[in-house]
Amino acid sequence: MHPVLKLVAQRLTLGLILLFFASILIFAGTTILPGDVAQSILGQAATPEALANLRAELGMNDPALTRYFDWLGGVMHGDLGTALTNGRDIAESLGVRFKNTIFLAFWAAVIAVPLAIFLGLLSVRYRDRWPDKLISAVSLTSISIPEFLIGYVLMYFISVKLGWFPSVAMINDTMSLGQKLNAIALPVMVLTLVVLAHMMRMTRAAILNVMQSAYIETAELKGLSGLDVIRKHAFPNAIAPIVNVVMLNLAYLVVGVVVIEVVFVYPGMGQYLVDHVSKRDVPVVQACGLIFAAVYIALNMFADIVSILSNPRLRHPK
Repeated sequence: MHPVLKLVAQRLTLGLILLFFASILIFAGTTILPGDVAQSILGQAATPEALANLRAELGMNDPALTRYFDWLGGVMHGDLGTALTNGRDIAESLGVRFKNTIFLAFWAAVIAVPLAIFLGLLSVRYRDRWPDKLISAVSLTSISIPEFLIGYVLMYFISVKLGWFPSVAMINDTMSLGQKLNAIALPVMVLTLVVLAHMMRMTRAAILNVMQSAYIETAELKGLSGLDVIRKHAFPNAIAPIVNVVMLNLAYLVVGVVVIEVVFVYPGMGQYLVDHVSKRDVPVVQACGLIFAAVYIALNMFADIVSILSNPRLRHPK
């Protein structure tokens, strides 16, 4: 087998193994949570007989191992279970919520990724000069401030004081694309500020690392301008670490939006998860946790595969 195909197959296998262990941790974590699911559903006034019947109906009397494999088998067949609080199919409810979360993450990525790469290149081009220092100072500031605080500050000034965008990011299928973009403008700004700084700094570091190579010095001795050296020689050879950090931040945009969705009351998976955690709806928490884990693992696996494919020594072995 070709070395590249072998490494890709290894990464795919490792991703599936990681997802399997993540499912074990998610199930175990929700199982050992304190409290009684049946009691939270029926309330404090429920009789012992009613509680016992509901526990039997939910399968809570079965061994944990049996319940885990029943749940995992259902997941593998596309059945995420039924929400305990409203009896609705979880997969159906999550379909809409997941689409909303991807919509929010997509537009944040469309702005953040090109801007981060451009600022990283600009920072390298003017290394140790005022543009580089200004970009670094702003990025360090944005990294240091909690995202919920950024959200509330933008909400106060841009929404309350200026009235440019709504403070509550509610969207639905009846809205046009323009209306949806107007509704999510503030959460997109916050997510862009949160991930932009990290991607920019890692882009800068990756390109500066490549700039120490001998072939960069040769290109400079040939008389190429600093911008051409960075654009034609340094950036293409730094693409693997840049892709890695971009994928990590894209994973954060999908998995780490819980706080932003709660702040702006956005109808995504994060808000859905928080709502059902407060109700101790275990099947919903398990389903959300597994989907978040799958997305995170898949994007990291994609970054590994891109790094493998971008390595010329693996593509063209001697």
